[in-house]
Amino acid sequence: MSELRPETLKRIETTEAAEAFIAEQVEEIRKQVGDKKVLLALSGGVDSSVCAALLIKAIGQNLVCVHVNHGLLRKGEPEQVIEVFRNQMNANLVYVDAVDRFLDKLAGVTDPETKRKIIGGEFIRVFEEEARKQEGIEFLAQGTIYPDILESDGVKAHHNVGGLPDDLQFELVEPVKFLYKDEVRVVGKTLGLPDTMVYRQPFPGPGLGVRCTGAITRDRLEALREADAIVREEIGKLDPVPWQYFAVVPDIQSTGIKDSKRYMGWPVIIRAITTVDAVTAKSVEIPFEMLCRIRDRIIETVPGVNRVLWDISNKPVSTIEWE
Repeated sequence: MSELRPETLKRIETTEAAEAFIAEQVEEIRKQVGDKKVLLALSGGVDSSVCAALLIKAIGQNLVCVHVNHGLLRKGEPEQVIEVFRNQMNANLVYVDAVDRFLDKLAGVTDPETKRKIIGGEFIRVFEEEARKQEGIEFLAQGTIYPDILESDGVKAHHNVGGLPDDLQFELVEPVKFLYKDEVRVVGKTLGLPDTMVYRQPFPGPGLGVRCTGAITRDRLEALREADAIVREEIGKLDPVPWQYFAVVPDIQSTGIKDSKRYMGWPVIIRAITTVDAVTAKSVEIPFEMLCRIRDRIIETVPGVNRVLWDISNKPVSTIEWE
């Protein structure tokens, strides 16, 4: 049976409401945790970032944040986590560079579901290793939000660290578990997190692993990361900003011409959609001038790419992600 949102919890839509919620949660966290240590897997996404900021306000250095860079994050995201949490918020942050470990495991793997299982399983193993290095941990924090509880009966399938061995099962701390995503954003903004983190668009658990389709290679993954940054920068200028917009680099090549010579290159596919519930989604119209600007920037600056395409399909029948 899913937990129900307390009737006393009013909608958090203003800074004043968020400040009241933060004060209440800080008190609750201190009451639950005391002077013990809390461990948190910090992805840099909205939910885990707001959860981390709340816990830092409540218990400071007794929160141990573990950020695992698996090489499948978007451009600048690991650096932003370090800048915001370690440098600005003085968090007790453990940064784990596991890029080679993940990409070596994924080499030659083409099946999307197998890729997902490798990424998820390896993340649990890395997190477990880091957890065992810590002393005095008695609690595990998670950025569970209310839709997660409604949809999965309390188990956050994509972002939690379920699967840890029995000796690493800690009492949970879930300070935003009764909030909807828009409320989490208001709380994050009130806590001083940057807009680029608070309004971060949805990002799949396997990261760029499902947008670099087929077997992931390091050069194609890097091309995707660079192209995606351009796509997000340009489409982010639209008003209103689409719900989700990103690039895909599939495992196909076509003939291109450079310096009067033929060569084989990858296409970059632009995807921009709007949705209310993610069950259905519609392609967003992108002005042709913007498409041309994206095309030129990608072709001129991203090695290995010779075509830029626009995916205008809706869901259904297409899914939002390509894998």
